[in-house]
Amino acid sequence: MRSLVVTLFFCLFTLISSAQKSEYAVAAIADSLKENANAVVRLNQTDITISSQRSMTIKTQRIVTVLNEKGSNAVNAYEDYGKNSSVNSIEAIIYDAFGNEIKKVKRKDFKDQSAVDGGTLISDNRYLFLEYTPISYPYTVVYNSETQTSTTAFIPTWMPLEGYYISVEKNVLNIKYPASLGFRKKEYQFLDFNIKKIVDSETQLSYVAAAILAQKSEDYSPSFNEIYPSLLMGLEYFNLEGVDGNAKTWKEFGKWWGDKILFGTEDIPEETKVKMKALVGNEKDAIEIAKIIYKYLQQKVRYVAIHEGIGGWKPMLAKDVDRLGYGDCKALTNYTKALLKCVGVESYYTKLYGDSYKMDIRSDFVSQQGNHIILAIPTGDSYTWLECTSQDNPFGYQGTFTDDRDVLVIKPEGGEIVRTKVYADEGNTQNEKGTYTIDENGHFSGSVLIHSEGSQYASKTRIEHLQPTEKEAHYKEYWDNINNLKLGKIALNNNKEAIRFTEDVQLSALNYATVSGNKLIFAVDAFNQSATNVKRIRNRKNSFQIQRGYLDTDEIEVSLPAGFTIEFLPSNFELNGKFGAYKTEIIKKENNKLLYKRSLFLNKGKYSNKEYDDYRLFMEQIAKNDNAKIILTKN
Repeated sequence: MRSLVVTLFFCLFTLISSAQKSEYAVAAIADSLKENANAVVRLNQTDITISSQRSMTIKTQRIVTVLNEKGSNAVNAYEDYGKNSSVNSIEAIIYDAFGNEIKKVKRKDFKDQSAVDGGTLISDNRYLFLEYTPISYPYTVVYNSETQTSTTAFIPTWMPLEGYYISVEKNVLNIKYPASLGFRKKEYQFLDFNIKKIVDSETQLSYVAAAILAQKSEDYSPSFNEIYPSLLMGLEYFNLEGVDGNAKTWKEFGKWWGDKILFGTEDIPEETKVKMKALVGNEKDAIEIAKIIYKYLQQKVRYVAIHEGIGGWKPMLAKDVDRLGYGDCKALTNYTKALLKCVGVESYYTKLYGDSYKMDIRSDFVSQQGNHIILAIPTGDSYTWLECTSQDNPFGYQGTFTDDRDVLVIKPEGGEIVRTKVYADEGNTQNEKGTYTIDENGHFSGSVLIHSEGSQYASKTRIEHLQPTEKEAHYKEYWDNINNLKLGKIALNNNKEAIRFTEDVQLSALNYATVSGNKLIFAVDAFNQSATNVKRIRNRKNSFQIQRGYLDTDEIEVSLPAGFTIEFLPSNFELNGKFGAYKTEIIKKENNKLLYKRSLFLNKGKYSNKEYDDYRLFMEQIAKNDNAKIILTKN
């Protein structure tokens, strides 16, 4: 009898243990959630408790199954901490594909390092993170943490879906707050997803998202935040690491930022003020004065990342930048503002998202947003924008990092949402003029002069900083349609006044033309064949976006070999539509020469998913025609 009881107890214990393990087994995940997924978020529960204007606790429980190597980034087992925040607890347990425990990771086993890169000179911020190298895939990480902070200006954005190729079994948000702090929220893109609001009261908010399938990345899609769900949250009464704030509108928010965050940071030494006034001399025009000061800035300072002060957002003192000669975007912008102020030019500190992929400050929700700072100089009804971190940018040139997006300009009277400079499609130009010769053996030699302006200027200026071997690699990639390419003289000119970049390149190649019996066959467009490869996407789900339009114009003289006649010449071609216009023309000239003319104009814009195949066909026709061949026959 006693033996039977022991046996039953053992069986029961085994069943309970197996049940506990099986919940983390990969087999327990629905097949639909594994499709297109590199990782599956089994559970992501965030419990936020805001107990006062200066106290916020965040508890996280996160269970992620990593299906393959590409899914490892989805684990996200890390926490930041600094002067005004702490990590109360942090731990992780790792399970194999069958739900068996592999490893238990305690706080002391988490890596602890500076939250900024090695080039940073000063930092108060650190982070703890899980460093785990898997033996095999799949594996599951169960992660728990609790953090505490006095900063309530940043309530984490809730993302029910975290990224491409990640599916979600369950994602839960619970947040509690005092009614007196003026909690606000804004839902984006919730409608097409399984997201339920459980509680919404004066002091509490809860959501549950479930069974969200992994989404495939599609070329030319708008930014992830524009097409997938997110929840922005904020307080009317908040604290930014020791500084209380109160803002319902952008005007109030900007006023607070200027009065509380920027106040007292602009003082510079008297000798520097005297030097600036001497540099400016008798110049009265504000923009001309600003050009003089900007040139001085670029020669004096260098950019480094410095994450200290109020929430990483209070700029280093202008007098310290003046003394040390370095600073981050906040410090250098604030320093430039101080220099301009001492010579009578007004300018405004401006917050925005800096990235080559355009991203707006969300103007319909007042909160702490942005990752970069630039300077705005009022010029009538518009602004001249200065990128104060660059030692190379022409005065007032934004390029593709800060152009055409909503930003927050902080004026003495308050904040204002403004659009930065929009580079018109027809102003984003690349103009090529050149010549090339084909000899009787099909060998190629020629030269080309390329002028780039607008947003295309930004993509070209990096060439002048390349080492010779890097420069050669760049041009061989740019002209990958020319086999056996050999480069001759390369002369570059960066005209910062006109904001025009010029490339003067000599090149040659053996066997550019294919020899077939007594015929030579070669593509007439040697210098600017379309490299845009628009991928076929069946059943595309998302709209698509052409971020920036442009205008390319080419005029190339082609010298044909003596003793050959033209057997076939490509027809002139023209293509017009909603995406732009394309035209080529070949003109016969005397002395066995041709003039090849080409223009391609592309419209920026957002288009529906149903129009994607039309765009793909448009670009495919251009690429096909760019590769059109001439056939010569030997006499």
